[in-house]
Amino acid sequence: MELINTFFNGEILLRSFPILLRGLQNTILLGCVSIIFGSLAGLFICLMRLYGPRPVRLIAIFYIDVFRALPILVILILIYYALPFLGIRFSSFTSAALALSLVLAAFTAEVCRAGIENIPRGQFEAAEALGLPFWIALRKIILPQAIKVVIPPITSNCVSVYKDTALASVVAMPDLLKQATDAQAMMANPTPLIGAAIIYLAFLWPLVRLVSFLEERSKKQQTA
Repeated sequence: MELINTFFNGEILLRSFPILLRGLQNTILLGCVSIIFGSLAGLFICLMRLYGPRPVRLIAIFYIDVFRALPILVILILIYYALPFLGIRFSSFTSAALALSLVLAAFTAEVCRAGIENIPRGQFEAAEALGLPFWIALRKIILPQAIKVVIPPITSNCVSVYKDTALASVVAMPDLLKQATDAQAMMANPTPLIGAAIIYLAFLWPLVRLVSFLEERSKKQQTA
């Protein structure tokens, strides 16, 4: 009974639920913003990595390597706590969104590169023979095929972004984890943290199953 009253206290869970829902709204908003900007930036970096001039390609490779190697927490702390010394100050939400977007862009760039390089080179040559400009051939012929290949890993990366939004609590952004921590301190009981874990599971488990479904469908299409 002591375990239940401490970690699974129904009364405290009900009292903290509105607070957790406010945190969930911020978590979803942060995840959506990070995914949109990170995915678009990742595709742009991928194209620069593959088809830009040599200096641009080297910069893109350096960016991808650095931001795939650095932990998101380190990047977030540098953005929120170090940049103000240079006169650049962001809110906690902007700092978290920027950190998540920068890292997602690096991983998305590599996923997109693998997808594009998976398309036979002969399709570029065929498009060139038909008189299609390179960028039109890329947009209308190559990218639509590459998207089918990269959707499963990109979806997996998006799930990771939503999990990593919990790091925003480090810079006092009122995301789900921060709200749960505050509710725990206010009510002197860890039940709100269990409530946050349940909400994370209910929100992310369908996305995890979606990733598995997309991976299975992609395998079937490749073997068909």
